[in-house]
Amino acid sequence: MSQTVTTAPLGENLTQARNAVAAAFLGWTLDAFDFFILILTFDEVAKTFGVSITAITTAITLTLATRAIGAFIFGRLADIYGRKPILIAVILLYSVFEALSGFAWSFTSFLVIRALFGISMGGEWGIGSSLAMESIPARWRGWVSGLLQAGYPMGFLLATALFDFFGDKLGWRGMFFVGAAPALLTIFVATHVTESPAFNKIRTGPKISIGTVLRKNAKLAIYGVAMMAAFNFFSHGTQDLYLKAHLGKQLHFSHAQISNAGLIFNVGAILGGIAFGLLSQKIGRRYAIIAACVLSLLAIYPWAFSTDFRTIVIAAFIMQVAVQGAWGVVPVHLNELSPPEIRGTFPGFIYQLGNFVASVNAPLQATIAASHGGDFGIPLALVAGVVAVLLILLMIFGPEARNVSMAQSTAA
Repeated sequence: MSQTVTTAPLGENLTQARNAVAAAFLGWTLDAFDFFILILTFDEVAKTFGVSITAITTAITLTLATRAIGAFIFGRLADIYGRKPILIAVILLYSVFEALSGFAWSFTSFLVIRALFGISMGGEWGIGSSLAMESIPARWRGWVSGLLQAGYPMGFLLATALFDFFGDKLGWRGMFFVGAAPALLTIFVATHVTESPAFNKIRTGPKISIGTVLRKNAKLAIYGVAMMAAFNFFSHGTQDLYLKAHLGKQLHFSHAQISNAGLIFNVGAILGGIAFGLLSQKIGRRYAIIAACVLSLLAIYPWAFSTDFRTIVIAAFIMQVAVQGAWGVVPVHLNELSPPEIRGTFPGFIYQLGNFVASVNAPLQATIAASHGGDFGIPLALVAGVVAVLLILLMIFGPEARNVSMAQSTAA
């Protein structure tokens, strides 16, 4: 598919732009912080409810699978009522359900609450990224995209720090209670963030039904879901079971070593997201993603099969530079490809539909490991390698709309 470049910048309000970026970044950071609390405590949760590690991965799957529901519901509301009010609602909801997770009285109740958390969590990324991308100058898009996506490993880093320093004192329930803190972010959004100027312009134009827009962009939607399924396998396949299952259960590293590895590779993820996001502004979105995927292929063997802690930490750092480097391009790439009339819905819903496909990752990797004597290195390497190659192919044959106008409607 050919590349199109259409530049039509909106009037610049840099204070508004910075506040929108801050809100989107913090919303995604704290969203990820809440999600990764479960990733870091799933063995303790499993012990409390008397279930297996494989069974507790069902909670992870539910959280990921239900995010598509939230992305559609809250995305549609954001396309009707605006990005700002719905972003506030989403942050409040995922904070409440995170805290309620700590009150779960049975494994069934825990699963139900995590499903509700997933629905709430599903609305944040699409709305936050569209608010930011529609509020900033086109020249900012690459590095802001990397910064926004760096919120995900930043949330992982914060959750790891909480687990490292206070996990023993708080217990898994206490960590979920701390996860209610993101609700405070809504004060900043309400008082310092203004509505997206692109949304304000588009809603005054001709009204087009979502069905009409989707029919016109059916091939793009299918391509987007395939791309985001690969992206979500890429991130969850290299993160969710790596610390507690691979380094902890299989290789028997200490609590401190696991925490240090998580902190270090998340620093790499943050740096990678920003660096490749910035690179995408210079060489294009697709070429930046391809470069990051190639880097990940070089790190797979020592990352998945080494038993030396120092080697593992270095390889994990490089792997997450690559994985989150590729991801750093996603916010801007999806928002630029999105039909403007449904930008509140399209990026987040496409992302979360891909996430739904990839939600089988944790049980899949756990099952493959169990069939190979508990060796998690095999499924980790398998998923990372396959999806890196798949992403390279999708980028080679896929579309790009670098610097497209965020406010020009499909009708125009």
